[in-house]
Amino acid sequence: MELSARNQLKGTVKAITLGSVMAEVAVDVGGQTLTSAITRASVERLGLAEGDAVVVIVKATEVMLGKE
Repeated sequence: MELSARNQLKGTVKAITLGSVMAEVAVDVGGQTLTSAITRASVERLGLAEGDAVVVIVKATEVMLGKE
């Protein structure tokens, strides 16, 4: 799969919380958890399950950084 998005992070699905229409998919990326809100239909179409290897793709016009 070729994509123009540059922010592609390899990870593993930790948990999937299904709602009636939407789903939250928690992905472990190098010890950090990123959560994606996608449709339940997308979870089913992709056949996502805990333990699956996935690629988190971040497509945004702004990415903020913070420093303490």
